[in-house]
Amino acid sequence: MTNAVTVAFVGMILTALLADYIFNDMTASLFLARKFIDLSEYIAFWR
Repeated sequence: MTNAVTVAFVGMILTALLADYIFNDMTASLFLARKFIDLSEYIAFWR
C-alpha cells in the first residue's frame, strides 16, 4: 500500500467518524465497537 492510498484510507475513516459524531452522536461507532468486542470474545472462546 502506497502512502497516498494510506492517507486516503485514513481520511475516509476520519470523515466517516466525524459524520457519525455530527449526525448520530457516535451511536453507530459505539454499536460497531461493541459488536467488535463481542466478536473478539467469541473468537477467544474458540481459541
